[in-house]
Amino acid sequence: MTDLRLVVLDCDGVMFDSREANRAYYGHLRERFGRPPLDEGEVAFVHAHPAPESVPFIFRAWPQDIGRVDAYRATLDYTPFLRQMAIEPDLLEFLAAVRPPLLTAISTNRTSTMAAVLDTFALRPHFDLVVTALDVERPKPHPEALLKILARFGLGAQQGIFVGDTQVDVDHAAAVGMPLVAFRSPALQAAYHASSFREVLQLPPFIAARGSTGRPRTLTPGPGR
Repeated sequence: MTDLRLVVLDCDGVMFDSREANRAYYGHLRERFGRPPLDEGEVAFVHAHPAPESVPFIFRAWPQDIGRVDAYRATLDYTPFLRQMAIEPDLLEFLAAVRPPLLTAISTNRTSTMAAVLDTFALRPHFDLVVTALDVERPKPHPEALLKILARFGLGAQQGIFVGDTQVDVDHAAAVGMPLVAFRSPALQAAYHASSFREVLQLPPFIAARGSTGRPRTLTPGPGR
């Protein structure tokens, strides 16, 4: 890859351990309409896909419910479910270490809930651009979000790197030719693998980017998760 200028993060499973929040949110929708709890396959699906795809999937046996579910979801306060999201313990340190010289962005399949996430965890100042599934016509794995980010900054795909944790993210990055860091997902095909943001910061593209500024930085020692 050429000199690294941009790092793009997925939200769920990368910035946050949000699997239980997703289980609770979509499980609440099923319970509200008198349907059984989610199975693990359904939890895995909603963890990687936007709400407009997840709701039809988890109500595929009851398509007559989908319109009412969407209407209810539009009124539902997401704030209680944020309590079940755990921010990666070294995320803020990582962002402080790479900005500058790197630009930072988020490409996520979250929709209307992303604003609450950004505000609750005070993350807006740490990102130059956030693209959700509401900001594009075709959400991940389609490349539209990454193309939008690259166009905003006038960069090529090889000047960026994507940090993701699902096959959806693999396909998303591959669609534009952007290198991928598989985050805590050793089975995924990726240019790099890491189990914490401390490890991401020690990958060759990040070491080179920090070195080019004449002010190499590292995260303080501490346990990963």
